[in-house]
Amino acid sequence: MLEKFCNSTFWNSSFLDSPEVDLPLCFEQTVLVWIPLGFLWLLAPWQFLYVYRSRTKKSSITKLYLTKQVLVGFLLILAVIDLALALTEDTGQATVPAVRYTNPSLYLGTWILVLLIQHSRRWCIQKDSWFLSVFWILSILCGTFQFQTLIRTLLRGSNPNLAYSCVFLICYTLQILVLILSAFSEKNDSSKHPSTTASFLSSITFSWYDSIVLKGFKKPLTLEDIWDIDEETKTKTLVSRFEKYMAGELQKARQAFQKRQQKNSQWNPGARLHGLDKNQSQSQDVLVLEETKKNKKKSETTKDFPKSWLVKALFKTFYVILLKSFLLKLVYDILMFLNPQLLKLLISFANDHDIYLWTGYLYSILFFAVALIQSVCLQYYFKLCFMLGMKVRTTIMASVYKKALTLSNQARKQYTIGETVNLMSVDAQKLMDVTNFIHLLWSNVLQICLSIYFLWAELGPSVLAGVGVMVLLIPINGVIATKNRAIQVKNMKYKDNRLKIMNEVLSGIKILKYFAWEPSFQNQVHDLRKKELRNLLTFGQLQSVMIFLLYLTPVLVSVITFSVYVLVDSSNILDAEKAFTSITLFNILRFPMSMLPMIVSTVLQASVSVERLEKYLGGDDLDTSAIRHDCNFDKAVQFSEASFTWDHNSEVTIQDVNLDIMPGQLVAVVGTVGSGKSSLMSAMLGEMENVHGHITVKGTVAYVPQQSWIQNGTIKDNILFGSELDEKKYQQVLEACALFPDLEVLPGGDLAEIGEKGINLSGGQKQRISLARATYQNSDIYILDDPLSAVDAHVGKHIFNKVLGPDGLLKGKTRLLVTHSIHFLPQVDEIVVLGNGIIVEKGSYSTLLAKKGLFAKNLKTFIKQTGPKDEPTVNEDSEDDDYGLMPSVEEIPEDVASLSMKRENSLHRTFSRRSSSRRLKPLKDLKTRNVNILKEEEEPVKGQKLIKKEFIQTGKVKFSIYLKYLQAIGWCSIFFIIFGFVLHSVSFIGSNLWLSAWTHDSKTFNSTNYPASQRDLRVGVYGALGLAQGIFVLIANLWSVYGSVHAANILHKQLLNNILRVPMSFFDTTPTGRIVNRFAGDISTVDDTLPISLRSWILCFLGIISTLVMICLATPVFIIVIIPLGIIYVSVQIFYVATSRQLRRLDSVTRSPIYSHFSETVSGLSVIRAFEHQERFLKHNEMVTDTNQKCVFSWIISNRWLAVRLELIGNLIVFFSSLMMVIYRDTLSGDTVGFVLSNALSITQTLNWLVRMTSEIETNIVAVERINEYINVENEAPWVTDKRPPEGWPSKGEIQFSNYQVRYRPELDLVLKGITCDIKSTEKIGVVGRTGAGKSSLTNSLFRILEAAGGQITIDGVDIASIGLHDLREKLTIIPQDPILFSGSLRMNLDPFNNYSDEEIWKALELAHLKSFVDGLQAGLSYEVTEGGDNLSIGQRQLLCLARALLQKSKILIMDEATAAVDLETDRLIQTTIQTEFSHCTTITIAHRLHTIMDSDKVMVLDNGKIVEYGSPEELLKNTGPFYFMAQEAGIENTNRTAF
Repeated sequence: MLEKFCNSTFWNSSFLDSPEVDLPLCFEQTVLVWIPLGFLWLLAPWQFLYVYRSRTKKSSITKLYLTKQVLVGFLLILAVIDLALALTEDTGQATVPAVRYTNPSLYLGTWILVLLIQHSRRWCIQKDSWFLSVFWILSILCGTFQFQTLIRTLLRGSNPNLAYSCVFLICYTLQILVLILSAFSEKNDSSKHPSTTASFLSSITFSWYDSIVLKGFKKPLTLEDIWDIDEETKTKTLVSRFEKYMAGELQKARQAFQKRQQKNSQWNPGARLHGLDKNQSQSQDVLVLEETKKNKKKSETTKDFPKSWLVKALFKTFYVILLKSFLLKLVYDILMFLNPQLLKLLISFANDHDIYLWTGYLYSILFFAVALIQSVCLQYYFKLCFMLGMKVRTTIMASVYKKALTLSNQARKQYTIGETVNLMSVDAQKLMDVTNFIHLLWSNVLQICLSIYFLWAELGPSVLAGVGVMVLLIPINGVIATKNRAIQVKNMKYKDNRLKIMNEVLSGIKILKYFAWEPSFQNQVHDLRKKELRNLLTFGQLQSVMIFLLYLTPVLVSVITFSVYVLVDSSNILDAEKAFTSITLFNILRFPMSMLPMIVSTVLQASVSVERLEKYLGGDDLDTSAIRHDCNFDKAVQFSEASFTWDHNSEVTIQDVNLDIMPGQLVAVVGTVGSGKSSLMSAMLGEMENVHGHITVKGTVAYVPQQSWIQNGTIKDNILFGSELDEKKYQQVLEACALFPDLEVLPGGDLAEIGEKGINLSGGQKQRISLARATYQNSDIYILDDPLSAVDAHVGKHIFNKVLGPDGLLKGKTRLLVTHSIHFLPQVDEIVVLGNGIIVEKGSYSTLLAKKGLFAKNLKTFIKQTGPKDEPTVNEDSEDDDYGLMPSVEEIPEDVASLSMKRENSLHRTFSRRSSSRRLKPLKDLKTRNVNILKEEEEPVKGQKLIKKEFIQTGKVKFSIYLKYLQAIGWCSIFFIIFGFVLHSVSFIGSNLWLSAWTHDSKTFNSTNYPASQRDLRVGVYGALGLAQGIFVLIANLWSVYGSVHAANILHKQLLNNILRVPMSFFDTTPTGRIVNRFAGDISTVDDTLPISLRSWILCFLGIISTLVMICLATPVFIIVIIPLGIIYVSVQIFYVATSRQLRRLDSVTRSPIYSHFSETVSGLSVIRAFEHQERFLKHNEMVTDTNQKCVFSWIISNRWLAVRLELIGNLIVFFSSLMMVIYRDTLSGDTVGFVLSNALSITQTLNWLVRMTSEIETNIVAVERINEYINVENEAPWVTDKRPPEGWPSKGEIQFSNYQVRYRPELDLVLKGITCDIKSTEKIGVVGRTGAGKSSLTNSLFRILEAAGGQITIDGVDIASIGLHDLREKLTIIPQDPILFSGSLRMNLDPFNNYSDEEIWKALELAHLKSFVDGLQAGLSYEVTEGGDNLSIGQRQLLCLARALLQKSKILIMDEATAAVDLETDRLIQTTIQTEFSHCTTITIAHRLHTIMDSDKVMVLDNGKIVEYGSPEELLKNTGPFYFMAQEAGIENTNRTAF
């Protein structure tokens, strides 16, 4: 039929059976024309439907669009001309074949369709349709055959129809032009992201990403350079889609869960947690006990919860991506097995010279085509998978954040903040890792089955021997892996311990310097590090064995399989086809075999994460139904029969409260500790579980919590809290909350940056900012939970008058004030007295006093109790002198012991502000200046940023850093390592050459006369060479493990030694976290990741070199091809590495804000909920996550961009090497062809790895760079110098200051401005002065924590600047202000160097009044102190510091107001001990409270860094100087009042 249709032969196999191959013209004109047309017409309806569905507004006409339409218009005209030609030719004598009419008509219709499609795409964002591009490619490919037939006929000169040929050629050229044009992308005005507008060709090669790579190469990328992600990928879109499915799945899961519960409804009554009675005043040990009880309970009753819904919900959300990637992977896997078949065909082509040459070319082109399609499929598959991983991570992170905002308190109690952040970071990351490789689960199985099937076809049953070896090696590897995991777990423990010590060392660095204890802690860390490195060595050795097995596997497998194959049957001869096809198949098989166990374990790990996430995301939400909001209510707040509890399993905390609060009232809530005051507030905010009753609230609420919550940001941001700035109101609020004095001291005023959790503010400042935040919000009801607890008395008074009181800023608002300060009670409208969660009495101050009830009684006892002991304090108004040390309302004594405990707490509270404001010393020495300076000059003030910005390295890592690392490994080691790897490569080439020689035997001997000796020789040598490869790798690896452990050791030693020797100012300006990070992250990179990257890099590099060497041995011409390819390869790599490195940095820089914002949110939940700012925080989280997403997205694309280009180079290498094999087939035999191509096929992967490894090394070497940065920080003076102080120095203890000046950091002003004074032997000196007068600087100067800026200090005639630091510091004793202890035994805290005997230590403890306490401990002196001494009370810690001083017994004692946090009893003990035990010493006391120094011999009054008065207290009280005024303010008129 078709013969008639075109009037010539349709098919004849004789056409193919000639060296001059061609296809019949009829076939070319029918089948090859109809294939592309059929494709177009079949898919066109879908195309139009898609356009109709996704249409946007019509875009303007571009030149590109016009050119395309014009070209297609020309095609249309050509089709018409063609048809006309056919019609005019039909003159009647010879019939024109039907095909000459039908084809032009078909083309006419087609071109009109194409015009329509191109026009319709103007309504789409992506102008270029993928399927038109595919149509053009198909059309051009199919046209090629007709094109070459026509060219041939024209060359023969035997063509009757010239016009037809011309039309065809013009038509063909136009199609090529259109294809070229459709490779360009049309930009769109509305869309920012080029990937959405990229053309088909641009998006499969990722060329639209070129501009960023170029940018990244020219200069380091910043966040602004990276494109935002498109709408589909934005957090908001993802979460809303996911929540739709999550709701449904969770519903089903909950129903299933309820069914399960009904089944297991034998209720276990023992499982209830015993809620401790909330009213017990819980001392620390009770809490500790309760914790352990809880933990035991937790393990007994693992709670059931709705399970297995998360994966379903995620699948439903992302099933489209999964399906697309599934199809791509399937195509790739199937194509993968075409390579060995093509290889087989090429080898047989090389062996059989009768096959026509064109077949060889065809195979070469097929090789290339298959590889290209494979590359495109694989890269697109990877892009989809990684995008899916990123989307899953984002979805999980955002869902966890959203859940955190609504989670009920009971569910929240099960998680610490750290655990919740882990859900977000670790578990989301695990899910991301799994989704990246989820398809490998089925793909690996498929690959294994197919490889075994094809191998069986080649070698028959002897394959099973090889596969058997692989299967056997899996459990061996498994055993090693589990061993390794155990080692890693152990190492994590060592690492944690080491970091714990480091953390303590860094937080207590000042104490270490004061006591010269650095060497002791250095040794502790070194010991742990030694254990860690020993483990690391074992780990590395096992790892090397694993790598050895990994390298041995393919060799062993091929050796065993070939040996078995040859030995089983003498007629089996190994020829090139079989050998090299099998080797290629074995290479394919190796990957899935090694991956499968890994994937399974990753999936298992992820399943744990999924369960944790399900438990969290499926937890109960806060139930706020008991809080009713009613705008038209007559009362501001009404409690009706309200009972609330924190946890349904425990006691009711608030019982049957009935309370009406009128609008505009100021209500004080008072009661003893644990009477439920804060709970009452929380109940109003809806933070508690309702038992019965309800609360009606009218209007909006502002809340000031007891523990103030401060965000990381400026003070201004914290106060505005998302509201608009109203300058006048803002200034009023600042003034009312007494923040001006603080802003003057803080660098940069209200734009001073606050660290996370308000780290650089004192307690009082935090509380005042928290109050200012509430005041600034214009709310109706203010809930104030003890806002005055952490502020000084006179400040408290100021705030009450200006903010809370009857004339404050908040007058006319409803205020609920929980308070302990009695003076304010007469001024409030109503007082509510709580006891055990019940309202005991309520009424105004006068009514309650008249009632003579509980309140009046307590007030009376309270005044009697504290009468005589009123100890005034410095810096307070004299009228408030009954505040400082007076137990507040809550402390009505139950028994005296608890009184002293509570006293201590209350004092701690009063003084915490002073002590902490002193920690800020370095800031305070900035010149005090007006807040508004900043407005005029916008540049930040010196020191405004307390914390120096962490230096993000940009650009290339310097070569010296690589040298530093290699030097640490040792040059000798490096030589041997590289030598080992080179020998491995040599034996690899050798074994390949030997195999090709062995397969050559099949030509010389036929199956009958193959000598056994020859066969055994071949098998033996091949096996030996294989073994040699493995052994050289093992040797080189073991050597490199030793080298890298050595390097890790050296770097850590240098880092630690240096950090302990840097001056104090470094620690003031560098956050501990940053230093710890060097010891954690960077050291662990140097331990684990860097050595592995280096080894892989060397192996990859040598692997590529050896493959290229082998190809060049076979066909030397190949060198010509290698040179340009090499240049392209290197340039692609240089471009990529620069961009990738910066993207990695940006990723980590943008990721940490997500976590820190999250942990901030979790800790401030009650505030966020009270102010109803959940939406704002959600938005912020979405913004931060999207910023991170765009970096991750860019990084994924940059990897794909690179991979596509490298695979192209790899494919070209395969293509050219196969071309060479065809061109030089006369000089080559089949075995050489096999040997070259089987290696060339594996090169693509290796090329890709090499670049990956290069960028990995670049990324990881940064760790060495950062460690090196801290190794080179300037040190303080040496610990011991040549000049040693005389024996027994200081014997007298005389101190002389002569014109002594000092500053904290070079850029700051002087703190001590020329101090001159003499202190005689055994004199007792008191130092007083306002905050910031330079009192602490004096101590720091004596210990040379600060070095002199001028003048000198001499002790017993020795200038202290001339001797070593340790010599000086060991001879002075200090009792520091903050009692810092380290985790370890009590004994270690007193005497870390074991210099003293047990008797001496007990003696010291006895003098410090701690003997009975330590005696009572089971462990005695080896009692373990927890981190920071948390398991001792503050008083006990202070006494331990006293014991330290008593042990040291030096001639000079410095006391930095140690009594600030101690109750009066302890205070007296300390004073008497010091008076008796240190009577022979020179004592300098830095006082905050005057009575401590009234009995000193001399008093030094400092102001602004100068001595303003110096003399005995009596003399100074006679003159009316600064000291006199201070004393008067503190209520001390004459010296005899000091006695207790």
